[in-house]
Amino acid sequence: MDTHEKPLTVTIRRTRELTGLGNTKVWELIKQNKLKTVAVGRRRLVVYSSIEDLLTGKAA
Repeated sequence: MDTHEKPLTVTIRRTRELTGLGNTKVWELIKQNKLKTVAVGRRRLVVYSSIEDLLTGKAA
């Protein structure tokens, strides 16, 4: 992957690393639909653009 390309999704763990938030807060934001996720099998992945929206104040 080119270093300038953004991923489509990231793990919950990576979301915590990128935002500096804890596990409880990340899941709270998911439940509030401020972070969008997709389920792939048993995995829950966070849509990267929703992290950007949250951090730039564009979250729903």
